[in-house]
Amino acid sequence: MFRKNADCAVRIELCAPCSAHHSPPYLCHRVDAYLYSAHHCIGTDCTYTHNAVKGESAVEPNDRPVDLHDRHDASTTEDGRYRLLIEAVTDYAIYMLDAQGIVSSWNPGAQRFKGYVASEIVGQHFSRFYSEEDQKSGLPARALETARREGKFESEGWRVRKDGTRFWAYVVIDPIRAPSGEVVGYAKITRDLTERKKSEAFLKTSEEQFRLLVQGVTDYAIYMLDPGGRVSNWNVGAQRIKGYLPHEIVGAHFSRFYTDEDRDAGEPQKALAKAAQEGRFEKEGWRVRKDGTRFWAHVVVDAIRADDGSLIGFAKITRDITERREAQQKLEKTREVLLQAQKMEAIGQLTGGIAHDFNNLLMAVLGSLELARKRLPADERLAALINNAILGAQRGAVLTKRMLAFARRQELNAQTIHIPDLVRGMTDLLERSLGQSISIETRFPLGLKPIRADGNQLEMALLNLAVNARDAMPDGGEIILSAQAAVIPEDDPSGLKAGDYVRLTVSDSGKGMDAETLNRAMEPFFTTKGPGKGTGLGLPMVHGLAEQSGGRFNLRSRVGEGTTAELLFPVDSEAVSAAKHPRPLAAVAEGQHPLLVVLAVDDDDLVLMNTVAMLEDLGHRAIGASSGAAALEILRQDNAIDVVITDQVMPQMTGLQLAKAIRSEWPKLPVILATGFAETPASAHGYARLSKPFTQAELAELLKTVQPMPGKSRVLKFPGASPKA
Repeated sequence: MFRKNADCAVRIELCAPCSAHHSPPYLCHRVDAYLYSAHHCIGTDCTYTHNAVKGESAVEPNDRPVDLHDRHDASTTEDGRYRLLIEAVTDYAIYMLDAQGIVSSWNPGAQRFKGYVASEIVGQHFSRFYSEEDQKSGLPARALETARREGKFESEGWRVRKDGTRFWAYVVIDPIRAPSGEVVGYAKITRDLTERKKSEAFLKTSEEQFRLLVQGVTDYAIYMLDPGGRVSNWNVGAQRIKGYLPHEIVGAHFSRFYTDEDRDAGEPQKALAKAAQEGRFEKEGWRVRKDGTRFWAHVVVDAIRADDGSLIGFAKITRDITERREAQQKLEKTREVLLQAQKMEAIGQLTGGIAHDFNNLLMAVLGSLELARKRLPADERLAALINNAILGAQRGAVLTKRMLAFARRQELNAQTIHIPDLVRGMTDLLERSLGQSISIETRFPLGLKPIRADGNQLEMALLNLAVNARDAMPDGGEIILSAQAAVIPEDDPSGLKAGDYVRLTVSDSGKGMDAETLNRAMEPFFTTKGPGKGTGLGLPMVHGLAEQSGGRFNLRSRVGEGTTAELLFPVDSEAVSAAKHPRPLAAVAEGQHPLLVVLAVDDDDLVLMNTVAMLEDLGHRAIGASSGAAALEILRQDNAIDVVITDQVMPQMTGLQLAKAIRSEWPKLPVILATGFAETPASAHGYARLSKPFTQAELAELLKTVQPMPGKSRVLKFPGASPKA
């Protein structure tokens, strides 16, 4: 049986089995020469064989048998080289199908991918490489039809190996046409892309996980910008922080998140320029939400570049750190307040200690001068010198009181004060002190609650602040005294106790202070006034008064903008009488003042000697003791003591401890505590007090209240207290 291509002069004689196997028209040997190694005749009578190893013959033109050893020489022809090329390819399955899809050739790459050797697959339909689902859907037939109709079929999909495993294949099917245009077969190329498919699947999964991660983040606004700064995507965090839905913001320029000031300053463009140039931009600043509210943002912008280095956009991450910033500012403010408080406390301790020791010296000086003045002969010049010395000592006493006020150790006469009434009462004093070039304006709301403070000390503080304001306005100006209610919340950075307060302010339109001067303004002895024009204790005294009253003193000032002094005082919740004054001491009728036996106790010998001398000068019998223990020993030996005057601050045993010891053994023996400090314990209630440095007149006035009782009982009357048994 002969088969031949219509354009080929070669006739090929096939045996009956081969004739049945190869459908007509059979290709010319010049066309399918590269298939020789894949085909061999299974019959015994063929003159056409592909088995060159056996040395059988094939048919050449004119039906002349040719030894196939000559085919090796033919490999040097163009067709031969092409055949060798196909045989050498192992990364691609390259094989042919006939017009019905029957495999008619098989290369090593196909064998490696699919697992079939040529003898197992040639003659089989190529649909066996498809999955059952694809076979049922008719995909193999559609692939051939598409290739026939469109000239090419190309797709990716799962294919099945001989062992049943699957691989992801890239498939190209090209039709092979006769010169007449009739499809005589198909060239099929398959590539195993399983690894790439796995990588793509992994990448897709990773991208999906990353997308879910980004979309799941609600504390950060994470989105992308194109190279021009327009928003290209939007996550849930961005929506929560900025308030825009994706369709409202995608495509808009990111500069809309900036404040007007920043946009005018070109901040958005600067951010992108720096990110593009340096790869990253990071900054904190105010940003604007959709509703117009502002938040403090931490912003990071990273440049995104392609493999060739070209800029393709920016990744932008924004976090709302408003709460963190506020907490940090609160912490910094608290730290500043703490440092300032520690500083002022340290200075106060030093100042208070100095003032206490100075008080003792002044006690000795004043007491001795007063006694000396009484004993002077009638010499006016000598008396003038003594009086001058006394005035100097008294000025020193005022100075120590201011120092003690700063150190919060002065004795305060706390009372209920209505600020508007207090200011009205000192209007004349303010006008005389400030002069005609200064105008005073008061602003007090109706219903302002009263405060609890020392009225005299508060008047001094206001006068001091007003004089300071006057000095800051040498060419004249305006001083505003105002007050308003204030509420201090729990855990306020100022450290004040939560509750209702009254904020009293004194503002001026003067030259103001720079930051360095403002920071030092409340330090003792610091002054910007010339020599002899200020002690530097005015503002420290005001500070001490406010602190000791349970409030706070603040100063605000800028150069050229004036100064505002702010005093915070707690509201007097009991709202007792606005003008509560101590009851006058019970007086003893003139000429009936009894002479007393007084035990004076002080660890300072100068003060003790001075006190004893003043008592004796008043006609009393005075006994001195330099310690609490010595005083108790004297009391146990002498039961004629009428009253004890003791210093509070003494080593080993304080005045209060001595008073308690006396009360336990002699319950009705009166005790007077003499001290320059206000910080006596609450348990000191019930004992009379004498503020150092005291004069002989003050001492005499207090002793008038002591009346010896029949027997050994004695009673001491003093304001707001009664002897306790």
